[in-house]
Amino acid sequence: MLMAELQRKGELLPEDVGTDDCLTSYTHIYSPDLLKDQVAFITGGGSGIGFRIAEIFMRHGCDTVIASRNLDKLKEAAKKLSAVSGRRCLPLCVDVRRPETITAAVDEILKQLGRIDILINNAAGNFLCPATALSFNAFKTVMEIDTMGTFNTSKVVYEKWFKDHGGNIVNISATLGYKGQALQVHAGSAKAANDAMTKHLAVEWGPNGVRVNAVAPGAVSGTEGFRRLGGFTAEAAGVFQSIPLQRAGNKTEMAHCTLFLASPASSYVTGAILVADGGAWLTSANDVSMLLGISSSKSAKL
Repeated sequence: MLMAELQRKGELLPEDVGTDDCLTSYTHIYSPDLLKDQVAFITGGGSGIGFRIAEIFMRHGCDTVIASRNLDKLKEAAKKLSAVSGRRCLPLCVDVRRPETITAAVDEILKQLGRIDILINNAAGNFLCPATALSFNAFKTVMEIDTMGTFNTSKVVYEKWFKDHGGNIVNISATLGYKGQALQVHAGSAKAANDAMTKHLAVEWGPNGVRVNAVAPGAVSGTEGFRRLGGFTAEAAGVFQSIPLQRAGNKTEMAHCTLFLASPASSYVTGAILVADGGAWLTSANDVSMLLGISSSKSAKL
């Protein structure tokens, strides 16, 4: 079923639609002061899951920094986020593949906001593509954004602030590598590396008061990834019926998982990977023929 038809029938919540707008209403699950006066640095924070994480954090008293390569998009997002929450949102142009841009951003954050309490490594790139059709450059690019980007940002923030002040890192992962998802060798490999990195850094940086955890979403509606990876085609084909919770997740649910790991609610949790996929990786078939059908109508070039 196409998105437009679902919208017309009223079967989509506002947060399921692939636009980056704040929620029209929100009920706090945690105390509204859970992250009061903290500062969160969110890569890929101008859209999708990153945008919703920024919104939910700000609704819990946090100031945020959202970063990506598209400064105009970030500025627009920052205005929306500040308007709905009353908190400060600083947009900064960063390419996570280039450590010097991260260093400049962290210097600016410390200059303007004075601290960094939370780092959310959310920047990522993905598309459907058979391994045989995947170019060397495409594989390299996804690894550079997802894996090197996570390491680069974590290392810079640690060296400039977390080493002496402690902090929380939450990496946004995926379940792709758990069973060798078809058409996803690039992203699955990158996220599997990030899962390992989460554990290594948790061990090494724990003595400095740094917790490092990860959230591994499944299919999340209202995101560019959901569109590009054929989420609505899969939904129309009844694929989500094989998920124990019988549906895709949404951005707010992913933000709440991230909020838990970034907050004092998980103060004795580190090196953990919180899977938030409705149980999909436990039961869903790795249907190569279905995925190939979805992929055939999409560009696999990067």
